[in-house]
Amino acid sequence: MKRFSLIALFLGLTSIGLLAQNAIKLPEQEQREKEKKTAAKVEEKVAQQANLEIRGNTAFPDKELRSQLKEQLTTIEQYGLTSARADDASFFLELYYKKHGYAKVNVRYTLVSGTLFRLDIAEGPLVHLGKIQFAGNNQIPTDKLFEYAAGPTRTRYSKATAQLPFVPGDVSEGADLVQRFYVSEGFIECKIDPPTFTYVQPDLVDAHIVIHEGQKYFFGNIQFVGPTIYGAEALRGQMLDLLRLPYTEARLADIPRRLQSYYKTRGYFAIKVDAVGAPQLAVQARVPVRVVVEPGAVYRFDGVTVRGTHQLRPSYLTNRFRDLQGQPYSPDVLDKRFRMLMRSGLFNTLKINPTPVDGDLLHLNIELEEAKPKELGLSIGYGSYEGIILGASFTNRDIFGYGRPVTTSVEYTQRSYKGEVTFEDPYLFNTVYALKTRLYAVSFDYDGYSKFELGGQVTVSRQITNAYSAGLVLSGRHVDITDASIDPTLLGRTSYFISSIGFTQTLDLRKNPLVAPRGLVFDNTVDLATRQIGSDIDLLRATGRVTYYHSFAPEQPQLTGEDLQKSGLQKFIERSLLAFGARAGIVAPLDTSGTTEALAIPIDERFFSGGSTTVRSFDERQLGPHDNEGNPIGGEYYTTFNAEYTFPIYGELLGAVFVDAGNLLPNASSPGLNDLRYGIGAGLRYNLPIGPVRLDYGVNPSPRKDESFGAFHFSFGFAF
Repeated sequence: MKRFSLIALFLGLTSIGLLAQNAIKLPEQEQREKEKKTAAKVEEKVAQQANLEIRGNTAFPDKELRSQLKEQLTTIEQYGLTSARADDASFFLELYYKKHGYAKVNVRYTLVSGTLFRLDIAEGPLVHLGKIQFAGNNQIPTDKLFEYAAGPTRTRYSKATAQLPFVPGDVSEGADLVQRFYVSEGFIECKIDPPTFTYVQPDLVDAHIVIHEGQKYFFGNIQFVGPTIYGAEALRGQMLDLLRLPYTEARLADIPRRLQSYYKTRGYFAIKVDAVGAPQLAVQARVPVRVVVEPGAVYRFDGVTVRGTHQLRPSYLTNRFRDLQGQPYSPDVLDKRFRMLMRSGLFNTLKINPTPVDGDLLHLNIELEEAKPKELGLSIGYGSYEGIILGASFTNRDIFGYGRPVTTSVEYTQRSYKGEVTFEDPYLFNTVYALKTRLYAVSFDYDGYSKFELGGQVTVSRQITNAYSAGLVLSGRHVDITDASIDPTLLGRTSYFISSIGFTQTLDLRKNPLVAPRGLVFDNTVDLATRQIGSDIDLLRATGRVTYYHSFAPEQPQLTGEDLQKSGLQKFIERSLLAFGARAGIVAPLDTSGTTEALAIPIDERFFSGGSTTVRSFDERQLGPHDNEGNPIGGEYYTTFNAEYTFPIYGELLGAVFVDAGNLLPNASSPGLNDLRYGIGAGLRYNLPIGPVRLDYGVNPSPRKDESFGAFHFSFGFAF
């Protein structure tokens, strides 16, 4: 009864949150988007009911054509029918047809009465684009140029469309893309004649594009003028990758940006850099470049002024920058603070404007728009082990104006009930330490037993460097094992309180961890439960995880137009990701008096393996020791190894192939890699804003008695 009472309490708290949420106004941007959608719905309704007759259309239904004219028909509804407005409607309808390849379409209007008009359509044939013939392309192959010339039309149709419709405007736009491609390859003097068209059949048109390539240029000598401070070689080192590429105006403009960034990270806020190329002075197609540098003085941070706060106290922001007082200016430091503040969810917009004052000081003027502090979240999902998952949460990110979030959440699955309240202070006592407290209750039905758990946890952590963080964890929980079908001799204690103190650390060396991650991440936890801090159980537990990601995407962002040069295979490879993971854990009893070592660790404190995040050829928790009835009973030592390659299929849909290995051993006294089990499989991923949806099937290459050939897994989140 106590578990259901506690969960009812959590539900009540969430209901209070719902009432508070209803009183919150939408931000202006959301309100504008809502009004725009509402207006579009009204226009669509007016268009479908408009006093209009359409005749002669066979390619498109009335409903679609009316929808394309919704703005014109709404204007007629509001201001009345006139010849000019009817003519506008016929004009835009012709444009719609021509955009889909009906090059000879003719639309005429007739005013039938003061409120009714008719559009008569002579569609003509659907004209297709045949060949695109190029002349003058001596250094770029025709098939590469065709990708650009046909690109504007191709983007509107699937790759399975064999023949594209003929749209003159699209071909002209494609010719512009061809010219831009040539320029990106160093042909800065390239000219493209307007395309010409030839009807080879009534419904087939060939296009002709004449190219005047000109000379291909490269970067030549770089001359630095002015006090470089760090020397010419140091500056040249900031642009070596650019200088190896063909000369273009875009790459020339990138030189000042790179050098400004280089100087600003060293405190030169007012740095001025100008780069001028002289193609007319090129020798053997090598363009000399003159770079003028005016570094100015080294600036230092001054104070902070905050504007735009309502509920949030200005001190929340001023305290975030207090330690910068008197330090040399660094845009990287400001960018890091900006990202940190935006991750809090407290702001819709946040602008940090450094303003020079008193010579070489920079005053930070911060302008902001607060986000709604209260947020209701509802979730629905499904997992192959938990079944249907329903959840609700209510968050107030700004308790009393101090930017300290409180979250209440409840979750139901076909196996569990869970309620939780968390409180966070990201800057404990305005220091670099963060506090997180958590109270929770959970009831879960596992195979072989059920449990009820009531507990709390306090974590104090610190981000010590950009890559390394560490924390201390104090936790306590009461656990009741109920409805067990497992032999009591295999369960261990069934009602106990366990309190522990632990240490956690993470070393994250990944670059771009959310987009095209590459690099290594390592984390480790150690916790000690002992009677000296009130625990009924004495144990030492440690876990470790290391994961390496290899992305095939380029580390440097591409300059405008360069991505257009990539082949389909190159784009496929760049969206692929190779990942390797290794995990291990051990839990050892510290006091076995009065019981066997195997029973000194209760069943719910042991490790389990198998499932969507470990060895995927086994169902959830099914790898490792079992009782005579086939129920998993866990172990004291485990290892898991994963290798996975993901690749794009279409849009956000990805494919994956993987190999898993792992073991689960009953005794911590005999750790090792013996009795490894394996999984080989494939799966699908669909990227959502909250994370990927995964469907995997793992094959067991060497199934034993009573083991399945493989297992399906449907879940949310990352595998490892």
